Amino acid sequence: MKPINQKAWLLVLPVILCVAFSAVLPLMTVVNYSVQDIISPERRVFVGTEWFALVMRDEELHAALLRQIGFSLAVLAVEIPLGIALALSMPARGWQASAVLVIVALSLLIPWNVVGTIWQIYGRTDIGLLGAALASLGIDYSYTGSATDAWVTVLVMDVWHWTPLVALLCYAGLRAIPDAYYQAARIDGASKFAVFRYIQLPKLRGVLMIAVLLRFMDSFMIYTEPFVLTGGGPGNATTFLSQYLTQKAVGQFDLGPAAAFSLIYFLIILLLCFILYNWMQRVGTLDSTEGAHG
Repeated sequence: MKPINQKAWLLVLPVILCVAFSAVLPLMTVVNYSVQDIISPERRVFVGTEWFALVMRDEELHAALLRQIGFSLAVLAVEIPLGIALALSMPARGWQASAVLVIVALSLLIPWNVVGTIWQIYGRTDIGLLGAALASLGIDYSYTGSATDAWVTVLVMDVWHWTPLVALLCYAGLRAIPDAYYQAARIDGASKFAVFRYIQLPKLRGVLMIAVLLRFMDSFMIYTEPFVLTGGGPGNATTFLSQYLTQKAVGQFDLGPAAAFSLIYFLIILLLCFILYNWMQRVGTLDSTEGAHG
């Protein structure tokens, strides 16, 4: 019997160590804090699931969760169709394609805190282009005084920042579709909408699944941009889950409740991503079946 060479595990060892130090050990620390009352670095009292029960009864948490879900769904509803439309309109070949790709990707290179600062200036009615333009049109706009204006501004800021990521993913998916499909569509006399419905969209299903999951997870953890732009206000209009967690952990130094909340936060993201992934898989399977029967 030929012996099995186990040396290949040495190649995986650096990855295992990185994951252990960057994910597993911090997670275990959070789990440890979530069941203890941290009185001081030397004094800790085991409280079991008390912090979890306290967090689950927190009405401010419930409000932040609803705001977060609404924001993430709005992000997906705007950025996914807009990214697909942008990818379809981008040139496929030549120097124009390279130039457009660079221009589209520019916003992705801007750090998150700078994005918040840019839109903070952009939305001001005295020196900002957006604020001054809206004021000249007679529109009463104030992202610091109106909860609706603040929420919409954060949404538009996120759309401006991250729609190019969806567009680039969709553009790569479109370029991977073989020309034979388009040739067959031209022979059949298919319209542009039919080509999109029965060729491009089904072929983009895998790419769109990645785009949806990435944008959902990222939008669900948004922190820096709204913190810089509005500070979570006015009131709690743009206080999302990540900001609420930071207030608990850093502002109030409630390490136990903050650790329990972070675990619940983690499980909420996993659960929603699991539901979203399975729903997209089912929709894609139904579309493929309908296309085959058609």
